[in-house]
Amino acid sequence: MSENYGDLIARSQRYLEIISQSELTQEEKEWVVKEVVEGFRENVNPGFLEYRKSVSTDYTSVEWKDSGSTFTDIWGKEFIDCLGGYGIYNVGHRHPKVLKAVMDQLQRQALHSQELLDPLRAFLAKLLGSITPGDLQYAFFVNSGTESVEAGIKFAKMYTGRRSFISTTRAFHGKSLGSLSATAKGVFRKPFLPLIPGFHHVPYGNAEAVEMMLESCAFVGEDVAAVIVEPVQGEGGVIIPPEDYLPKLRELCDKYGALLILDEVQTGMGRTGKMFACEHSNVVPDILCLAKAFGGGIMPIGATVARKPMWEKLVENPFLHTTTFGGNPVCCAAAIANINVLLEENLPQRSAESGVYMLGKLRELAEKYPAVVQEVRGKGLMIGIEFFNDELGYEVAKGLFARGVLVAGTLINAKSIRIEPPLTISREQQDQVIERLDNTLAEVDKMAGGLGK
Repeated sequence: MSENYGDLIARSQRYLEIISQSELTQEEKEWVVKEVVEGFRENVNPGFLEYRKSVSTDYTSVEWKDSGSTFTDIWGKEFIDCLGGYGIYNVGHRHPKVLKAVMDQLQRQALHSQELLDPLRAFLAKLLGSITPGDLQYAFFVNSGTESVEAGIKFAKMYTGRRSFISTTRAFHGKSLGSLSATAKGVFRKPFLPLIPGFHHVPYGNAEAVEMMLESCAFVGEDVAAVIVEPVQGEGGVIIPPEDYLPKLRELCDKYGALLILDEVQTGMGRTGKMFACEHSNVVPDILCLAKAFGGGIMPIGATVARKPMWEKLVENPFLHTTTFGGNPVCCAAAIANINVLLEENLPQRSAESGVYMLGKLRELAEKYPAVVQEVRGKGLMIGIEFFNDELGYEVAKGLFARGVLVAGTLINAKSIRIEPPLTISREQQDQVIERLDNTLAEVDKMAGGLGK
């Protein structure tokens, strides 16, 4: 250790003082930026600084506070949030009701004993059992999307006794070893091979390919435990499958005795214009995975929700799969308030209406700038804009950043950027985004010849 405890105590105390302040002096702001950049370079990951250079006009921009559909950097520059924290801010930034629930719970208890009955976990599970489709009933609470997928994979193995899984190309289900086995981008997988055996990937949106794999696995004696898919691929570039895709998968899973796991980590909680994306096709999965927006944009919490038969072995032994922090009272309070807000403010319907409006405007821009924009696609306020190459996407992200709009690419399909604002975004803010994107595309259009298709 390069510093003595006295130095560390003083430094940590200064951090605490900065945290306690709502406003900073010019000198304090300069110190924070310097300290943050140094911290990322020396102790977090300098690669992230290089990434920020490629998608922004100021890679040292330090975010400081947020509210509604915007956030503000340390210098006071306001950004309209069209990234939504990769899909976590469905009810907006720091929604008062969610924030109040968290603060109220903190006044009484933050974490639970693990031994007694914790009331908020029961409250939240009852709500989930009521709002999820069909006969989904039991919920296991976790801290993240990848953990919810991990639990889903384990529960499918436990219930079926099988070891094979079918996932899809361009899929993103997380980066822990189990969920990474279902994820489909080689650059994320190769450093960690071999992963969990038994995972097979087929083209997304192709039910016939799933059927062929189910049949092949059955023929060689490796019956499939579950088919896991996203109703809309998020990190794959906002890819929307044919309307009959999920219904066909449901039929195939029933035919071959496999479970259907729907990863709604990004599509759930109103994002696509329904509370859950599977409701568009009236499909009920055996296991539903949730996270991201589930915590109301304030606390990290996920859930793995399943039908009653999937829970039988967990009833026999409730300690087969456990978590220390999953389902803690503070996070459950946030999720309870989140559900209340989504329903009370009718945000899924608002997402559907805003999505129709924004998709129409964005498609007009795509026609206006055909040398830059290849395609616009989406459902609700889960929208993807695909460009002809990565470089064009980076330039658009930079231009929007300079104009106070935050967007980002998708992890599997780098030439697509996402438009995933809070579902609370106003029509005025939507128009501002369209106007700023128009100006950005005009700028990028002039350089499109040099960047090439």
